[in-house]
Amino acid sequence: MALSKDLAGAEQAPPDAPPYVPAYWAEAKAELMGRDRIMNKLIPQFGDLQLRGHPDPFTTLARSIVGQQVTVKVAEAAWTRLRTLSPKMTPAQILKVGAAELAACGLSKRKTEYILDLADHFKAKRVHADQWSQMEDEAVIAELVQIRGITRWTAEMFLIFNLLRPNVLPLDDPGLIQGISQNYFSGEPVSRSDAREVAANWEPWRTVATWYLWRSLDPVPV
Repeated sequence: MALSKDLAGAEQAPPDAPPYVPAYWAEAKAELMGRDRIMNKLIPQFGDLQLRGHPDPFTTLARSIVGQQVTVKVAEAAWTRLRTLSPKMTPAQILKVGAAELAACGLSKRKTEYILDLADHFKAKRVHADQWSQMEDEAVIAELVQIRGITRWTAEMFLIFNLLRPNVLPLDDPGLIQGISQNYFSGEPVSRSDAREVAANWEPWRTVATWYLWRSLDPVPV
């Protein structure tokens, strides 16, 4: 998959738009640096850089689908072509574009179906996007994975990049596992159990620690 770094800077806001960033970032940095020696070393390397989210739920999910199981370069090319066809990136506009033109952007038949199904869910209001900000993480995930093409990883990226949830641990993300391996285990293989054990020290700021591990692999957000 095109890892979360593809999401991290993909949707650039207009120059005059306020940044869509977590209010908790400074507090989380201070706490992580105070309790975790790796974070204490890692976090200062990135100065004022921090997670920047994407405020539109549909766009965030559509981009996640485009990025699944392909490289960042391939995902970026497909997304750029898709945005040319659908500048507003609304569900109605995507449905109007249709399957043939979506496939011509470089999307597989399956991803084309997934994005059309996502657009249909939003247009028909079969998802409760207006309620997600008030719902618990697992409740949002449970609703999202009912949509074709939305995996738990995709739902967790949504929690991070749209809802700005502070304590998400995306264990299916290769970047997180690689970051833990390189920073905590000298490059040795890391199991999910190992990752959970390391991450227990990050609570309730697992999102923030994860973001810094992504940055340790790719210092500048795409």
